[in-house]
Amino acid sequence: MDLNFIDANKLEAGWTYLVQFAINQGMNCLAAILILMAGWWLSARVARGARRALSGTHVDETMRPLLANALQWMVRVLTIVLVLSQFGVQTASIIAMLGAAGLAIGLALQGTLQNIAAGIMLVLLRPFRVGQYIDAQGVAGTVRETGLFMTELTTFDGVCLRVPNGKLWGSAITNYSENATRRADIEATVTFDSDVQRSLEALRAMLAREPRLLAEPRPETMVVNYTQQGITLNVRYWTSNDDYWNVRFAFYERIKHVLEQAGSKLAVPIQELHVPGAASVPGAVKVADSAPSASAPHPAGAASRRPVQHLG
Repeated sequence: MDLNFIDANKLEAGWTYLVQFAINQGMNCLAAILILMAGWWLSARVARGARRALSGTHVDETMRPLLANALQWMVRVLTIVLVLSQFGVQTASIIAMLGAAGLAIGLALQGTLQNIAAGIMLVLLRPFRVGQYIDAQGVAGTVRETGLFMTELTTFDGVCLRVPNGKLWGSAITNYSENATRRADIEATVTFDSDVQRSLEALRAMLAREPRLLAEPRPETMVVNYTQQGITLNVRYWTSNDDYWNVRFAFYERIKHVLEQAGSKLAVPIQELHVPGAASVPGAVKVADSAPSASAPHPAGAASRRPVQHLG
């Protein structure tokens, strides 16, 4: 191509256009970056401000983080729209693009959207609240926060546990903190030669001395079972949710001492050893429970064991 035929004016105009286009697009990119940074910073400030504002209201603690997160993402979406408008993208095109992107993302992230929907349902229906202890099919802990995607729990040993909302919503939730009172049952097995009535009276006296028990429903003691080892006694009482574990641990310490004071003995698994062909010896040897392994063979003539049979 002969460069002598190139119009210098057109060449200068083209070069000027390219320089101006680069400057304009550079300014647009710089403005978009500044808008994006400002929008993300503003969204964080809005979320923190919403949390502080909601903390002074009667809004449930479980709903506060979800509302704050929703406001944060609204500001971020508006920021993205403003960034796209810097490059000349029309509002109608942005809406259409967001709709198509939302459909594609929804198909790709069905589990994530399910967690968002589950989080909204958990906040609206409120099967649990912040500070309550729950168990959802093996996932147990004290609720710290319910967010858009996950719920934070603190386990008994102080570990932070983050559970997807969909897993909690799709399982049976046991809320141990919902009711103000709880019932407890503690069992103890005494030997057959123990005085059952005296043991029950001693346990009733133990219950009467504990001020943290509720008067109604009344504490009870009863015989609930007969086993090969002895007679099973049950202590049943109601207490406040806050005192549940302290009272239970205290009774674990006291019951053995109370029964021994009443002349009763706690039963232990006992087995009697019989040797085939051996003469009956007074005071046969009794061996503590240690059942033979199911996989170990028993050759002919070997000693066999059977549980001691007690007559009440």
